[in-house]
Amino acid sequence: MRINHAGEIAAQGLYHGQALVARNPAIRALLEQAGREEADHLAWCEARLSELADRPSRLDPLWYAGSFAIGVAAGLASDRVSLGFVAETERQVERHLQSHLEQLPAEDVRSRAILEQMQKDEQAHGELARSAGGAALPVPVQKLMQATARVMTTTARWI
Repeated sequence: MRINHAGEIAAQGLYHGQALVARNPAIRALLEQAGREEADHLAWCEARLSELADRPSRLDPLWYAGSFAIGVAAGLASDRVSLGFVAETERQVERHLQSHLEQLPAEDVRSRAILEQMQKDEQAHGELARSAGGAALPVPVQKLMQATARVMTTTARWI
């Protein structure tokens, strides 16, 4: 759950950075709304961490700051690129959540319910970004995003 919490910290940074520089007010509103929904995910993960007597990653401020900077960069490129970044991020997060669901013990019903709802919400965010005009990102950018996510998820597990 610590990894999912760190991911939600990063999501907050991304959406805040992207919304800050969005040119189109409708796109800004879409990003802000998705950010509010991600805040729900963050609260759920935080509560579950507490229930499991675990703690968040000590690197959460780094995840937020780095993601905020990436969000600003994507947003400055263009609203279409920013939305494409959302769509690709959410696609990758959906796969990550699916792998966690597959590893989760069947008896951990509470964590499973949280992750399943998060997965549905992430899928909706990605679809919304694509339908709002998100540009497909080049494969090298997608691969760089995957590598960055691997660093975060691996590190967040331990620190």
